[in-house]
Amino acid sequence: MNSHNNSNKLFDLSLLTRFTGTQSYYPISSQHLLTDGTRYLSQAGRCFWIMDAIASHLAELGTMDWFVLVRVICRHNSATMIYEDGNGNEHARQEIPHAEFALEKITLYACWDGAHWVIMLPSEY
Repeated sequence: MNSHNNSNKLFDLSLLTRFTGTQSYYPISSQHLLTDGTRYLSQAGRCFWIMDAIASHLAELGTMDWFVLVRVICRHNSATMIYEDGNGNEHARQEIPHAEFALEKITLYACWDGAHWVIMLPSEY
């Protein structure tokens, strides 16, 4: 992971890999939770927009698949979000024309726990 936006000096990339499991869950809607790692990412990386986009797409995808892999790719102040099943099969793709993020790319996971979608870092899976 490379730094993409140098204006975000408070975002410590090395901390992302230190999140394994989670101690707490943080609701962002009635059916969507963040882990410690995705909460840190949202706050320090100033990217709650990513979590909101994921939550809205998960609501559209439904719960047929209990696992969704989300690839976020940022270039030239825009983003592409790709929602997959974890085996390379694409569920959906979203283009976001105006987006700022400190990384060029990141992969996140979302798992259905029977009542909520839990959005997490891969190291928290």
